Parts: sequence; C-alpha cells; structure tokens
Amino acid sequence: MIDYIIQHTQLQKDAVKNTIALLEEDCTIPFISRYRKERTGNLDEVQIADIVKYKEQYEALEKRKKAIIKTLEEQGVLNSEIALKITEAEDLRTLEDLYLPFKKSRKTKAEKARQNGLEPLAKIIMSQNANDVESLAFKYVKGDVVSAEDALEGARHIIAEWINERTDIRNNLRYQLERFALIETKVIKTKQDDEAAQKFRDYFDWQESLSRIPSHRLLAILRAEKEELIRVKITIDDVRALDKIEQRIIRSHNDCANHIEIAIKDAYKRLLLPSLSNEALQIAKEKADDAAITVFAKNLKQLLLGSPLGEKRVMGIDPGFRTGCKVVCLDAQGQLKYNETIFPHPPKNDSVGAMKKISSLADAYKIEAIAIGNGTASRETEALIRKVHFKNDIQVFVVSEAGASIYSASKIAREEFPNYDVTVRGSVSIGRRLQDPLAELVKIDAKSIGVGQYQHDVDQNKLQKQLDIVVENCVNAVGVNINTASKSLLSYVSGIGPKLAENIFNFRSENGPFNSREAIKKVPRLGGKAFEQGAAFLRIKSAKNPLDDSSVHPESYAIVEQMAKDLGKSVHELIGNKMLLQRINLKNYCTDTVGVLTLKDIIQELEKPGLDIREQAKVFTFNQNIKTIEDLREGQLLPGIVNNITNFGCFVDVGIKESGLIHVSNLSDSFVKDVNEHVHLHQQVIVKVLDVDIPRKRIQLKLHK
Repeated sequence: MIDYIIQHTQLQKDAVKNTIALLEEDCTIPFISRYRKERTGNLDEVQIADIVKYKEQYEALEKRKKAIIKTLEEQGVLNSEIALKITEAEDLRTLEDLYLPFKKSRKTKAEKARQNGLEPLAKIIMSQNANDVESLAFKYVKGDVVSAEDALEGARHIIAEWINERTDIRNNLRYQLERFALIETKVIKTKQDDEAAQKFRDYFDWQESLSRIPSHRLLAILRAEKEELIRVKITIDDVRALDKIEQRIIRSHNDCANHIEIAIKDAYKRLLLPSLSNEALQIAKEKADDAAITVFAKNLKQLLLGSPLGEKRVMGIDPGFRTGCKVVCLDAQGQLKYNETIFPHPPKNDSVGAMKKISSLADAYKIEAIAIGNGTASRETEALIRKVHFKNDIQVFVVSEAGASIYSASKIAREEFPNYDVTVRGSVSIGRRLQDPLAELVKIDAKSIGVGQYQHDVDQNKLQKQLDIVVENCVNAVGVNINTASKSLLSYVSGIGPKLAENIFNFRSENGPFNSREAIKKVPRLGGKAFEQGAAFLRIKSAKNPLDDSSVHPESYAIVEQMAKDLGKSVHELIGNKMLLQRINLKNYCTDTVGVLTLKDIIQELEKPGLDIREQAKVFTFNQNIKTIEDLREGQLLPGIVNNITNFGCFVDVGIKESGLIHVSNLSDSFVKDVNEHVHLHQQVIVKVLDVDIPRKRIQLKLHK
C-alpha cells in the first residue's frame, strides 16, 4: 500500500507510513495536518487527502483481486501464472482484462459455437497452416451446424472472442483511442427546434478531439445526450485500427488468413470498439468530473471562508414583488427577535409605509447592518433602503441567497424555527449569512449552493466526499464557538460528527454554556479520542484559561505554562506580547512528540489568539443606473462581484438578473493557467462590457485592471 501511494503522490515514505498509521488510529485530516506535523513531515490537508484517496483505491484493488481469485478457484481454472499476473496488476483496468477470458456468458455467439464443437476448427484456422479450410469445415457439419459456411462462421465467432480477449490488442486500441479519438455529435432532427435544445445549439453538429475537449464542454454534451437532444459517438480511423490488429495476428497469405481477417473485422466492430470506446468516454468523463469537482471544491472553500460581519445586530430582507419583502431582526448571536412583511413594490407600492417600518425596526432593535437577498426585487429593495434616513450609521449589504430556499424547507430549519414558515426562515438565513457565512452555509447541502459547473452531472459520491472534506477543513481552519454553534456546525468539527454534535447541543441546552475545554469531557459519549481530535477546534470565549479560546491543543498547555514560568510571567501576560514571545528559544521545549513545527504554530497563535483567518465584510454598491440587461452598452465600465468560477472563466454579478462571463482569455493579456490565480469568489472587481446578446441573455465581460 505504501509503495502504491508513493507511486501516485511522490511523497516521502516516512510521511506516508506515519500518516496511514494516524488514519488507522481514527485521526481526522484537520487534526493530522495541524497537530501531528512532526510525524507527517508537515503535510497539508490536500496531501493527506491524497493519501486517503490512494489508500482507498489500493484497498478497492486488493478487494477485487481477492474476489477474482476466489471466482477462478471456484471455476477450477486458477493456476500459478494467472494468480501471479492478478497479484501484480497495478490497476483495475489491467485486472479486468486478465479476468475477461474467464468471464463467460452462455449467450455469446462464441459460446454457442463451442457448444456446437467448432473450437478445434477455430484453432486450425488460427494456426494458419491449412489451405483448403472449406473442405475441413465439412467435417463439423452436424446438429445445429447445417453447412460448411455455418461451421466457418461459428469458428470465426470463437476467433473474434479470442482477439477481443488479447491484452496487447486491447491496449493498442486503447492507445489509439487515447491519442486520436474524436467525439462527434448529431442533433436528433425531431428535437432541434425544441426550446430545451437551444442552449445546446452549439453541439448540434460537433466534432472535437476526445483527449483535448474541456471538461465543461464534455459535460454539456453528455447532458444533452442524456436529455435525448443529440446522439454522441466516439470515432477513430477504422482502417488504421484494423491494420494494427492484422499486423499482430496474420502471418500467412492462405485461406486461413482470409477467415481471420473477417474475424478481426467482426471482433473490432462488434466487441472491441463498442467496449473500448465506451471505456474511453468513461475515462474522459471521469477526468471531466474530477476537473468540475475541483472547481466546485475551490469555489465552495472561498464561499465558506467568505467575509463575516461578525457579532452585529442584523436585519435580513428576502425581497419580493407581489408577495412582499420578508423582514427579520436578529440579535448579535443570530437569534430571531422579530419578523414582518412589507410591500414597497408593485402591485401594492407602499414604499412610504415600508420605509417607516424599516426605520422604526432599525431603531427598536438597534440594527447595525442590513442584509438584502440578491434574488427577485433585490435592486429595487436596495434602492428603497438607501433612501431611509436612519438615526445611526447602518451598513447595507447585498447577500447571495443561493440555497436559502433549500435551507428554509429543510429539517434543520424546521427544528430551529418550528413556529415559522419557510419565508421567515429564508430571511433569517440571509441575515445570518452576513454575520457568519460559514456557520449558516454548513446547514445547506453543498450541491445546492450553486457555485460550480455541471455539479449535478458528475459522480455524486465522489462530489459529496470531496465537498465534505472541504467543509470539514474550512470549519476547523476557522474554529467553532462551542457555546453558540448550531448542531450542523458542530458536526463538522474534527472527531465530533452528527451524533456527538447533538449530544453537545443538548448538554449545553440543559446545563448552560461550557466554561472550559475540560468541561467538554462531561458530554455523554464524548470519549478521549473525540476530545483529542476536536478540543483544539472548539473555542470557549471568556474562559478562565485564555488558551481555551485559542488553537493551542490542550495536550500542549503544559508547554505554554512552562514558557510563561521560565519568563517569570503568567500565561495571560504571555498572550499577545510579541516582544516577550520572540525571546523564547523553541529548541528548549522540543520533546519526543513536539518539535519546532508545532512550537512555531503555538507561538504564532499566542501572538494573535483566536484571530479569524477570514477578511472582514465590506460594503459594495452596484451602478444604480443599470437595472436590466437592456441598460448595458459595449465599452461600459461597471463594478461587479465574482459569483462563480469555472475552468473557462468566471461569472460576475453586475447588479442585474443575468451574470456576465469573463472568459478565461479576457482575464489577462497573458496566458491564464488557473482562473483562481486571477480572481476569487465574492471579489469586488471592475469589468468592461464587451458584448451583449439580449435574445440569448448573454453578457461578455473583460476584467479591467
């Protein structure tokens, strides 16, 4: 296993070996990367996740080997040569090729020919020594075989199967598919005028190299095929492919060669090409999935680590026209204090009454900021709010409401607000997203947040696994206030999980806030391993021991106390005192388990304990003259917010319903290898309008430096 992982990751042997040992001790990725740096050689979360991935791959490969060996033993066909080849197989594809000759279906043409006694004839033809094959074939005319041609056809079916099972031929065809395959599409004529088909219009008659097609385009084509709008075919040069097979098999010019040539064409058309072109498409799809999942994971990380406003009293507004704007007032901890519906927009147009209500609520609940959802009527509601004369300075933010409707109808939302309907819950979610995006977004299925490309078309298990890792890493990188965190947030803390999160939440409800990390051990079923894994990521505000509100692990408290003692100071005096901390010689505090890497982390944390790694939320204002796509003009410079990133560019919200695309070629004057190196999610940017296609509702933008 270790050699397999090293082969795929190029990591150091000791690092891999120690990381596997930690994983097998039920340690989590965030814990290992943060608190076991000496053992792993300072591997980060991504490298440890790679070790986990290839460990699972290796285990799946070994499991499949055992299953195949068991099957072959039961069939009585296992010998030492086959067993060795299976044992030495380094991937599933090679393994399945080895198993293919023994994986017989009783319905194949070749199997029927064998039952008719035609395998000896097939062996004579393959020997390529006979000249008058047809005369030989007459010897096999009996039973279901009614003619010489019938016998020859059956023999050719057996030969075709042998050709299909040859690993060298399969690998050569794989090579050609990998290098030269084209993906071709044709529109289904009866569907080409359908409205649903128009967004796939570019792919009605398309041809492109399968190895070079971008992931987003392949996923779009496969979605169109799934919706039965186009037909997809993988093609290569058939003449060249057949020639390569013939070169490997035919070594004579007699009658046998003619029959082998027919069998080769049959094997190629009926068995090899359908199977291996599907395999090639599947491999391309897996690569496209990986690319799309990587994009989604990067976007999700940026979204979860979005700028929090912090513990401020917030008014959340879910805007709407006919149904009105749902308004909620939240305290600094995100608790709902009041809710109301106002109707400033058509058809009621009670803007005066709405402004008075907003003003009085802001005053009554000492509101410090207003969060407006960015959906329907968002711009109109923002314009209304900016006309209100507040007694105090109140910041106004437009907040992404992606996934808010999913949350508001969820079990989590019903548990939080059993006496309120979905509209109130949605407004609360919008307000809380401004206070702390991470704490609120973890309540929503990540796939519903809508940052990525074709996330519903990729392998859902692989996507879910990757997104769970991202959420877990983000939650633990920021840390969690155990006395205010929801069950959802607590469940992502290293070593905790949903059941312990519920136990923590219930214990807190019954016994009041935790006053120390040590008190966490009183939670039912929270044992030593869970405490080891999670304690350092759980923060206690205003605790007696200041280290309880830091990322210093309780196992290292004694080291910090010794540092303070050696300096003649208390731990309280040590914290935040940069000059004092710089006097510490780290080598004096190294032990068998704690080295310089961990000690550097401790000093860094003591300098700024509990520092949030996220930037502070900033107010942003769109161009107030741009209300719809019709207001856009080529050459305009507009402020915008990056709201999605893909491999082919990024989308920017310029304050209207449609987001504009900055194609990768318009992000920079130089070559762009990675879009994320030039922009990040929720970044405030200035863009130049290049083109506006009103009928197709498409906006082309350029990043303005």
